[in-house]
Amino acid sequence: MKTAKYNQQVISLEQYNRSEFQKLYDDGKKGMLSCSVCGSPVRLYLGIQEKPHFYHHLSGKEDCQEKSLPMPSIQAPEKQEYIERNGFKIPKSRSITAEAEIEEKFIFPREIKVPSPFTPLPPAKPGIKLDYIKQLKQAGIHFDGNQEKAVTATDGPLLILAGAGSGKTRVLTARTAFMLEEKKINPGSVMLVTFTAKAAAEMKKRIAHYPAMSPAKVNQLVSGTFHSIFYRILCYHEREKWSSDKLMKKEWQREQILKEAGRKLQLDDKEFAYDLALQQIGLWKNTMIMPNEVRPESPWEEKVALLYKDYEAAKDKQNLFDFDDMLLGCYKLFKEQPSILENYQNRFHYFLIDEFQDINKVQYELVKMLSSKHGNVCAVGDDDQSIYSFRGSDPAYLLNFKSDFKNTEVIILNQNYRSPHEIVETANTLISANLMRQEKEMRAQYSGECPPVIFHPYDEEEEATMILTDIQERIEQGERPADFAILFRTNAASRAVFERLANSSLPFRLDQDIESFYERFMVKGMLSFLRLSLNPDNSEAIKNILPSLFLKQSIFRDLQANSILNDCSMLDALTYVKTGHSFQEQKLKRLIPIVSSLSSMSPVAAIDIVEKDLGYQDFIKKRGNEGNQLEKGSDDIRDLKVAARNFKTLAEFIDHADHMIAMNSEIKRSSKLMTDAITLSTIHRSKGLEYENVYIIGTVDGSIPHDYALEAYRNGDRQPLEEERRLLYVAVTRAEKKLFISVPQRRRGRKANPSRFLGRI
Repeated sequence: MKTAKYNQQVISLEQYNRSEFQKLYDDGKKGMLSCSVCGSPVRLYLGIQEKPHFYHHLSGKEDCQEKSLPMPSIQAPEKQEYIERNGFKIPKSRSITAEAEIEEKFIFPREIKVPSPFTPLPPAKPGIKLDYIKQLKQAGIHFDGNQEKAVTATDGPLLILAGAGSGKTRVLTARTAFMLEEKKINPGSVMLVTFTAKAAAEMKKRIAHYPAMSPAKVNQLVSGTFHSIFYRILCYHEREKWSSDKLMKKEWQREQILKEAGRKLQLDDKEFAYDLALQQIGLWKNTMIMPNEVRPESPWEEKVALLYKDYEAAKDKQNLFDFDDMLLGCYKLFKEQPSILENYQNRFHYFLIDEFQDINKVQYELVKMLSSKHGNVCAVGDDDQSIYSFRGSDPAYLLNFKSDFKNTEVIILNQNYRSPHEIVETANTLISANLMRQEKEMRAQYSGECPPVIFHPYDEEEEATMILTDIQERIEQGERPADFAILFRTNAASRAVFERLANSSLPFRLDQDIESFYERFMVKGMLSFLRLSLNPDNSEAIKNILPSLFLKQSIFRDLQANSILNDCSMLDALTYVKTGHSFQEQKLKRLIPIVSSLSSMSPVAAIDIVEKDLGYQDFIKKRGNEGNQLEKGSDDIRDLKVAARNFKTLAEFIDHADHMIAMNSEIKRSSKLMTDAITLSTIHRSKGLEYENVYIIGTVDGSIPHDYALEAYRNGDRQPLEEERRLLYVAVTRAEKKLFISVPQRRRGRKANPSRFLGRI
């Protein structure tokens, strides 16, 4: 049905503002919509499989036949052309060059047309007649021709380019078993390197189940992550120096040392982005740039470079080390004591390295050093899935492997056994635009029932609603929650989907490192102003606003004292703060009545006042210039405004934020126990995993590709943009059956442009 009764008037979806569909949906759930014919309660359908329409949700009866009634020209409420400020309505400013905004219409989801129809092309046939290969086949472990070559080519450098879904883990584990059983290679001379301890354990477990393998034999393999293997070497030779009690395992331990160094530079603990500084220091260390070799590219990097020097000096003084020191320490050990290096070169004859596209400089140098005597290095990876440049990874190491390791044999695993032809071809088309890559094209083994779908929600809120509706429909048709994954570029982008799922009865799981959107630094600071307007004695909120007022945390004790001495609230105590700068003191006095007035405003208006009248926008710019480009505070505040639009009063909005913070903690606690739940994950975290149904959200410029990559591209650096395309490729290739790509028409309150990566499809 296209019409319904709403607020005692008949409305038509064809005449109603597109921007108000989500509100209609929400009000329908509150019982505020009724059938224009029979008067029964109705709701608005917002999903992917059908166009928006009203339907009888209680009786389940067929839609009523709508009469051709003359429709009054009723529209949704006009958009505000003013803002509230200090109790007054002020017209919104508008550029004289601004074009009138065109109201978006509903765009029906469409299937992606693949460039070529599915034509079965069987993979290369295996033909190697070796005893152990026969045993593997008898055990039900089969290979195509290229996989079999990769399993049996054990001598000399070998580069296995394993595309998404190509059976990489099977090849790597079978190759290890083949070396031990068919070639009778000593397990103790084999080093198997993975990027996670979980992957290493799973590989050993799988190898142990292969024919003729035993736990005793498999346990002789030297396997693990780069860090675990080389840390064992360090402990063996310099036990006292590298004792585990000197390792800084926790993030707070590293931050503590960095903050002590920061105090010498008069950097505020709350204001300076120490977490991002640690990330930058880690990047320098992994690319083997020592403190005296740093060439800062911005004022922020200049500060971090000074912190880096003090951080390393403080660690040395206290005989402490961090995880990055393990690899650098082993490299230094081998350089300074060649006899030790030679000992390990003689011991290890074979190296198998998984996820080679994620290797960084220090890891690459260690592999070259250890393998230089025998040269039997098997590198397995896919340059199209290199997505960790922020920690020093570079696909160039994989692409340059042939020149660094002479007489390298290259085997390409180009059969995708995970996804249907339609998804594989979509992924091929996307990634083919990258220039820095090994030329290859994946082939699917079968055609699917459903081509990938692109859908166009109005904004983030409607995007979440459409996905939730679609998942609910599919679960009602017999699918399980564990069959679904919702993937996003950044943690902040998951806010609307998280809230929709948290208010549903569907089980879902969350990455442990995803903090609540409302706990993010910039959002927390903004909400603290709103909290103070409702409760001027909120001491935690006072602490959180100090950085944006450019006040040190030590001021908090003065505020507490002044609150008691002058019998006033913590907010009013700002009147008595003495900073030695009359301008700043006057600003604090003016701030108090403005903050007090926020409680009577709408949440969006209140945020706007804090942002502009109280200088929060200036604080965001300063913080943004000092921080990593991946963490732009101004984006968070725009996201907050989108969330705030759904609430009329400040109290309702703050209650909602508190509820979502609590839900985030609860979901993370219960995630470990859930076996049948929808997965919410960043694309980075999803790498290596697979799901029957995948939804990729926010596929617009500024999100995928991220703003920082677009900025780099405008400045002549193409690499970040290529990595963003690889990120989308990784997301697409997680799907086993169905793929849905969301392209919102608006993002963060502004018109959005579809991701430039989608142009080819």
